[in-house]
Amino acid sequence: MPAGSSASPRVRRNRLIAAVTGMVLVAAAVVWAIVAFTPSSGSASPTAAPAPSSSPTATPRPAPTATSTPTPVETFDMTAHSIDDPDSIWVVVDKLRPLDPVDHEPSDLVVVPVPHTWEPLMRAEAADAVVKMFRAASDEAGLALASNSAYRSYEAQERVYDNDDELTARPGYSEHQTGLTIDIGPESGHCSLAVCFADTPEGQWLRDNAYRFGFLLRYPADKVEVTGYQFEPWHFRYIGTDLSNEMRETGVTTLEEFFGLPAAPNYA
Repeated sequence: MPAGSSASPRVRRNRLIAAVTGMVLVAAAVVWAIVAFTPSSGSASPTAAPAPSSSPTATPRPAPTATSTPTPVETFDMTAHSIDDPDSIWVVVDKLRPLDPVDHEPSDLVVVPVPHTWEPLMRAEAADAVVKMFRAASDEAGLALASNSAYRSYEAQERVYDNDDELTARPGYSEHQTGLTIDIGPESGHCSLAVCFADTPEGQWLRDNAYRFGFLLRYPADKVEVTGYQFEPWHFRYIGTDLSNEMRETGVTTLEEFFGLPAAPNYA
C-alpha cells in the first residue's frame, strides 16, 4: 500500500487485535506475579513466633535431710570423787600426800569373809568387791586366793614400819590405813608378799582381771620413780570400777599420773 494512504479496515483490525493481545499478556503476567507471591487462602499461615512462656518450672529437688544433733562424747568426770578426802574411794596417798588427819580411821570397816593370814578389815564397798573377785578367780580359773593384809591403823603402821622407805610406808602415809587396800597371795602361801608372786597363776590372773572389780595394781614394776615403792604385785587398791576401767582403757597405771599429780619417789 502506498505510503501516506490510510490503513485499510483489515489492517486496523489486525493492529487492534495485536494491541488487545499484548494487554491481555501483560495483565496475565501481573496476575501470575500476584498469585505467586501471595499465600492462597488454603495454605497454612506463617509460623507465628512462640508466645513467651511462663516462669520456668524448677527441677524438683528432695527436701534437705535435717542434720541430727551430734551425740556428745562422754568424757570421764575427774571430779566425781575427791582425791584429798580420806573417806573418798579416790583419795591419793603417797610420800607427798599423807592422810589428813594422819591418824584417820574409816567409819565403815567390816570383816572381809575370805581366806586369810590375819583377819582382814576393809571398808564395806571394798570388802564386797574383794569377795566377788576371789569368787571369780575360783569360778573362772580354779584359783584359791587369800588375804595377807588389809586395813592397818596408824598405830599398826608404826609397828610395821621398818625405816625402809622403799618397802613400807610411814604411819599416816600408808594406803592400808584408808581401808581400801589389800595384799593378796595364793591360799597355798607360795610367793606370798614376794616379787615372784607376779609369775604365779594367781598373780597373773589378778594383774589381768582386778580392774573388773574396781582394783588397781598400785605399785607397778616400771613406775618406781612415780610411786616411790618397789614392785609389789600383791598390793591392790580399791578405786571403784568407773576409775579402774578408765585407767585400763587409757593405759595409765598410777593414780599420780592419772590425776596429774607430782611423782612421789621420796618424802618431802
